[in-house]
This record gives sequence, structure tokens and C-alpha cells, in this order.
Amino acid sequence: MPNERKDEFTAKKGRPVKPRIVHKEPQTTQFSPRGRIGRPGYKELKFEELEAIRLSDYMGLKQKEAASRMGISQQTFSRVLRNGRKHLAEALINGEIIKVQGGVFRIEKSA
Repeated sequence: MPNERKDEFTAKKGRPVKPRIVHKEPQTTQFSPRGRIGRPGYKELKFEELEAIRLSDYMGLKQKEAASRMGISQQTFSRVLRNGRKHLAEALINGEIIKVQGGVFRIEKSA
């Protein structure tokens, strides 16, 4: 598929990762803290983690409905959401740059 993207490090043993459905790519892919001297580190937020946060926290959907929109199980959605929130919290608390990149997803326009 032309819109399918994968991390270069997904060649793991075991079951292949099912691409998550992302309804639109974010317009901004990097957030930088101000007021910190030097070069801060960064945290990577995967596209599917940002989509999970958008659906759950921004749009207020229940996990089951949000998981359905992303084409994954509710359990997987919960794990993706938890990881995304953890990465955001670490970056905010530590004053790090947040880069939105990577993951296993495909872009599908909302109906």
C-alpha cells in the first residue's frame, strides 16, 4: 500500500505488527520547550500514539470506539494510549523536545 509506513526497527520475531489507522497526519511534528539553556533531549511520540491521544483525550471517545476507528483491539488501543501519555509526560516534566514520527500506521481519510 502506498500510504503504509513502518519503522525500520520493526523486524522483530513473533507476530507482525498490524498497521494502525491514522485519520490525518499532524500539521506540526515537533514541539520545543522555551526558556531552557542548552540543547534539550527529545522524546519520540509515534503517529499512532498521537492519534490515540487525539481520539481519547481531545475528542473524548470511549476506548472501544476509538480502537474501532484505529482498526485495533481495545487492549492494544489502551497500550498505545498509555505509552503515548507516558512519552508526553516525560517530555513535559523533563523539558524535552517532542518529535512526532515513526510507528506502524496507514493514513485513512475520515468519512
